[in-house]
Amino acid sequence: MPQKLDLSLSHNRSFPLVQEIWFDSLTIFWGEWLDLRVRVKQIIASGMVSPIIYILAFGLGLGNSLGKPTVGDTYLEFILPGMIALSSMTICFAGTTFSICGDRLYSKTFEELLLLPIHPLALYLGKVMAGVARGLLTSSAVIVIAILSTGKIFGFLNPLFLLLLILNCSVFAGLGVIAGLNVSSIESVGLYNNFLIVPMSFLGGTFFDPSSLPIYFKALLYALPLTYTSLGLRAAAYLPLQQFPWFTLPILLSMALILAIIGAHQFSHQQD
Repeated sequence: MPQKLDLSLSHNRSFPLVQEIWFDSLTIFWGEWLDLRVRVKQIIASGMVSPIIYILAFGLGLGNSLGKPTVGDTYLEFILPGMIALSSMTICFAGTTFSICGDRLYSKTFEELLLLPIHPLALYLGKVMAGVARGLLTSSAVIVIAILSTGKIFGFLNPLFLLLLILNCSVFAGLGVIAGLNVSSIESVGLYNNFLIVPMSFLGGTFFDPSSLPIYFKALLYALPLTYTSLGLRAAAYLPLQQFPWFTLPILLSMALILAIIGAHQFSHQQD
């Protein structure tokens, strides 16, 4: 038995660092998923409230008095990709932040996570993957609503659309991880939500086309990650491939990588 154990340990040490980080990330994610899977209905329902209200108020209410939008046949079609981006942003950020806050400030189990002999990047990635899972669960329900409203199945289920959605979830789950590691109370989470998430919900290109605004407003809006997601999802759903804004992919990917570096550094220096 000791010989088998030694062989197993030496085999594990021979794994490349990237492979080791990946397996450790899956371990962290699996622990999060065991908690998430018993609350799937609750997660989906909580993330659908705001998008449905916006769809009813703006898409069906205000939209009837507006002309043809720049993308899509109706204003409802125009905002549906933005609502998918909005729902994924909200649940990824809030769910990840509150999950870490609960472990740090209430259950006091976060110290045990920090003591695990795994790479800080694996801790970050595991938490982010759980946030992405939350975002995809909620977004799937909004996607069903979008398909039923427009009848465009492939528009909302093509690989480009799903890739953008995953990148968006990664960015805001990463922001949620960093916020969760830095807040000192649950009340502090409300500050992040009020000054970051709520303004981005309305200014991130979900309800209007940013290209129609003056240049000084564009500079502000194009600094927001949700703007690139809204533009990309809208183009992936309705426009031909030749008109897709390809710059949205590397920008979102770069944001996700930068947040990963910050998050891994934060985990490596976290003391709770």
